[in-house]
Amino acid sequence: MNDDDADTLAYPRPLLRRKGWTSLNGPWSFAMDAEAAWTDPADVVFDRVIEVPFSPETRRSGVNDNGLYSAVWYRRELDIPIPPDGERVMLRFGAVDFHATVWLDNVKVGEHEGGYTPFAFDITELVRDGHRVLTVRAYDNPLDLEQPRGKQDWEVTPHLIWYPRTTGIWQTVWLEQLPVAFIDQVTFTPNMDRWEISMHVMVDGRVRSPLYLDVRMQVGDVLLAHDSYLVLGQVVHRRIALSDPGIDDSRNDFLWSPASPVLIDVLLELKDGEGNTLDFVRSYTALREIATQGDRVILNGRAYRLRMVLDQGYWPESGMTAPDDLALKRDVELAKAMGFNGVRKHQKIEDPRYLYWCDRLGLLVWEEMPSAYRFTARSVRRLQKEWEEVITRDSSHACVAAWVPFNESWGVPNLPNSAAERHYVQALYHLTKTLDPTRPVIGNDGWEAVATDIIGIHDYDNDPTRIARRYHTSDARLRLFQHERPGGRLLRIGDSAGPDHPIVLSEFGGIALLEEDSWGYSVAVSPQELADRYAQLLWVISGLQMLAGFCYTQFADTYQERNGLLHADRRPKFPLTDIAEATIGERPPRSWTTTPTGSSSRPA
Repeated sequence: MNDDDADTLAYPRPLLRRKGWTSLNGPWSFAMDAEAAWTDPADVVFDRVIEVPFSPETRRSGVNDNGLYSAVWYRRELDIPIPPDGERVMLRFGAVDFHATVWLDNVKVGEHEGGYTPFAFDITELVRDGHRVLTVRAYDNPLDLEQPRGKQDWEVTPHLIWYPRTTGIWQTVWLEQLPVAFIDQVTFTPNMDRWEISMHVMVDGRVRSPLYLDVRMQVGDVLLAHDSYLVLGQVVHRRIALSDPGIDDSRNDFLWSPASPVLIDVLLELKDGEGNTLDFVRSYTALREIATQGDRVILNGRAYRLRMVLDQGYWPESGMTAPDDLALKRDVELAKAMGFNGVRKHQKIEDPRYLYWCDRLGLLVWEEMPSAYRFTARSVRRLQKEWEEVITRDSSHACVAAWVPFNESWGVPNLPNSAAERHYVQALYHLTKTLDPTRPVIGNDGWEAVATDIIGIHDYDNDPTRIARRYHTSDARLRLFQHERPGGRLLRIGDSAGPDHPIVLSEFGGIALLEEDSWGYSVAVSPQELADRYAQLLWVISGLQMLAGFCYTQFADTYQERNGLLHADRRPKFPLTDIAEATIGERPPRSWTTTPTGSSSRPA
């Protein structure tokens, strides 16, 4: 059993931490099933070993097979005691790509579809009956473009901006022993206008009335709230009012931002009518508000300029799975060290532990749904279901600053001419706003905005002079929407996204350092040229008042795409301090005394 107070042990559900869990990561028996021929666990020939949770495509897994195969099988024995009467044993998976089926011995436990979201099964009765052999089948058709897959390539050899596939288990698997009645789900929603935290708690198990939920909130040694609530119908939904300090100086001590990531520790204790503790979990929340106001992004009531970097979330040895928890923490620290206040997690729903470190260390996250690449009824159902699970999992994280259901019209390639595809984007936009009305939603990032709170533009023009002319003043807004075609596409379709919205240059740059087999949107022949060009481009971008923010491509090299500020192993291509100085854009590049217009100041 692990101690859930130790961050280095990487408890998989950072928003609902309890003692009494056992990691199942490590060596499992493994079998490839290229044609998905096996359906019964008894027929499977397990002929090798895999290191869970690394996918078989990765070197870290010990399998390192990048071929095309439709299914894989996992097996291991469970060493768990029979739980006391009334207590439960839960089997949890962080993520399995794409369709998982689970057995204990030959008894089917359940199924889950969706490669980026968690699921769990109550296996108590099977454990009581002596079942101990756990088998998992992951079906993941490598050619299926109707499933949300993100950057996972459908060709044998990864091409252009797509990468090796991820098949099967790629996040932590664990067992959790739960009491007779237990806290199953916690959601927090801050409201700065009322200076309160809305709390929604779901209770499960053998719920016998009366049950009470004891809630304690504090920042450091300062107690903010300590209340007890009667559990009604397995739910506690309350708005917890905090004492408003009044003036800004005092308020700021309790507000979360990248510069000051203040977290509110939350202790939740479930008790019976006699006051006996049944369950105890640790969580956290934060007071912060992110919104749009006119043409600006607003954080905690003030205009806030986004300085983001696009992050694919891959590692050379382990693919989409971080080598360990400290690697996730290090990525957050590196983004901040390079001067960024946010990341756009591109075509990937990241491990919750990454969001935990963003919450704790202070880094905003645009969360983007991995795309399917065909528009069919089946792809619509799949993406909608998984997107709802994403929002449910992550809406309580303070760092999540925006939701992005679609990227560059992927999966909706005929938006200008297809009413059905436009309705799909609009429907996902409004569904997202329904499930979480507290954050901006970018319906389709990059171009062809149909329904959005922020207009995201992708523009890989490598000439700072042309970038300056295109976006240099607010007066250029109307011309931008009527005549400019960054990426060769219309920036908006219809009138639902107007020029009064905030504009974020959400992809630009992409400068690759010239190396063998390097690919980028443009190429620098040396680290010094890369440093100079980055500084020049960021100096111009930082001075463009039309923009509410930017997102540079990209954080680190990813397979054949070598346009990162860092190498794939996270070594900087030029000094971190120089990257940060250019990112913040506070003074002209040292190697450039004039702007592209010939003046010593930014283009007017």
